[in-house]
Amino acid sequence: MSKKSEIEIQYESEVATETMVAEEGQTIVHCVCGQDAFYRIWPSTFLIEHGTGKRAKLLTAYNVSFYPQWTPKSIGQKFTLIFEGLSKTCIVFDLKEIIPEAGGFEVIAIVRNNFDVYTVAID
Repeated sequence: MSKKSEIEIQYESEVATETMVAEEGQTIVHCVCGQDAFYRIWPSTFLIEHGTGKRAKLLTAYNVSFYPQWTPKSIGQKFTLIFEGLSKTCIVFDLKEIIPEAGGFEVIAIVRNNFDVYTVAID
């Protein structure tokens, strides 16, 4: 029996999460690391809709630790965030990590697509 490579496992994980989007109306954000650093995600990370201010909650994350743990990442490596679904009327939204210290992730003005699967750069 052969072992699966890290790429095969990551691909299977991405396919499974995209299936969740189709079946459950969730929003997937693939984050590409912009530097060699330690990364973590706080549960207080949201997708915030422009216009209404409605917040889609973070449900889970793959390939990154939750606060207070850290995960080492290299430039170009990815982690994936799964959020509640956005409102049907949402056209543009922000990804914001609302934390009590400097350095929270923030990606402004993400334009909504038909798939609700996005790739963003995180520094």
